[in-house]
Amino acid sequence: MTVESVKPEATVAPELREPPFAGGRVPVLGHGWRMVRDPLSFMSGLRRHGDVVRLRLGPKTVYAPTTPELTGAVALNPDFIIAGPLWESLEGLVGKEGVATANGPRHRRQRRVIQPAFRLDAIPAYGPIMEEEAHALAERWRPGETVDCTSEAFRVAVRVAARCLLRGDFMDERAERLCVALATVFRGMYRRMVIPAGPLYRLPLPPNRKFNRALADLHLLVDEIVAERRASGQKPDDLLTALLEAKDENGEPIGEQEVHDQVVAILTPGSETVAATVMWLLQALAAHPEHADKVCAEVESVTGGRPVAFEDVRALTYTNYLVIEVMRLRPAVWILTRRAVRDTELGGCRIPAGADIVYSPYAIQRDPKSYDDSQEFDPLRWSPERAKAVPKHAMSPFSTGNRKCPSDHFSMAQLTLITAALARKYRFEQVSGSDDTPRVGITLKPAGLLLKPVPRT
Repeated sequence: MTVESVKPEATVAPELREPPFAGGRVPVLGHGWRMVRDPLSFMSGLRRHGDVVRLRLGPKTVYAPTTPELTGAVALNPDFIIAGPLWESLEGLVGKEGVATANGPRHRRQRRVIQPAFRLDAIPAYGPIMEEEAHALAERWRPGETVDCTSEAFRVAVRVAARCLLRGDFMDERAERLCVALATVFRGMYRRMVIPAGPLYRLPLPPNRKFNRALADLHLLVDEIVAERRASGQKPDDLLTALLEAKDENGEPIGEQEVHDQVVAILTPGSETVAATVMWLLQALAAHPEHADKVCAEVESVTGGRPVAFEDVRALTYTNYLVIEVMRLRPAVWILTRRAVRDTELGGCRIPAGADIVYSPYAIQRDPKSYDDSQEFDPLRWSPERAKAVPKHAMSPFSTGNRKCPSDHFSMAQLTLITAALARKYRFEQVSGSDDTPRVGITLKPAGLLLKPVPRT
């Protein structure tokens, strides 16, 4: 039985209270202005107003849970579905028929189609590709040259996803198209989420035209991928073949739009989040050389000096801790939304049917009530004896419940392998013009991280 299949009777007790409004509203935009100007600080400060607070985003009232317990409850409660400003924004990218935005029976069917590609016993088959791409990334860089971490992180994320899951040999030019388009699209989607002024986004203004061109290029790219596979007549054992052979609830092949939306969901949100995490991993290696040295020493100890391999990942304990700590402090998915499908309750507060819920993993994962020295970079907080003290749901980088990311083990393997390969070969220094301040969009990534790789002797 899945979480979604549970249908408790909705009873809302009359004594339920209305949550307080957060301070700082302005006319027309409400809290949307603060969400645009400094969303990380704004979301991180909400807990002092209550366990659940109300926000105004343009004309909408939304509800924001601020504790690990309540954000976990939202993720697990079938009264709250995938919907709200974030997902409405994402529908322009991933469509309405893909696993990222689907609910109910369609979502369960789609999960069954894609889940085999991410089973633990399936992941080792991707190992050689992950190794090849991680080492190619390291070898492509030249000592002393400036590395644009945004383009390089997207390139490796897209190539791993495409080569592992779509069995395509995609050239760098295609990955570059995706990188450029994604950067534009995700920034535009965030603006549309926090300031839902629909008619304004249809005007032929330069930012809107740029957004629309980038979105069109993304969908054209996906059409090219699917068309190439159909024309080839090949049926490799990969996720794209599974999609092309999948059946709907009536036993018929799924429609072209659903195939398209599923491929978009594979290539774009997944690549975007992995790429953002790679950027933050590089930033951490540069900002915390003492931890980078520990990763290097661990890799040397495990490999005996040979190139790090996929089979080494499970033995790279400290490297894994470092990856998790980076995801805690700089989560790519820093904000999530849901929608109440019926009158319900959350933390003793009344949540009306149709209300949108917004919460921030960034704020939850930095909360001093959950973590000692919560702002400090400390990979060893994930050692078994210390990790026990972390409250449940205070660290959920891949979400939880039936919406948990199916590629969690796949992503962790490639992130650990990339980190190990790069830290073993180089030390990193930020160069003039680098900007590692967080840039907020649908995902969180450095504004413009530029590094100089220095070979280890």
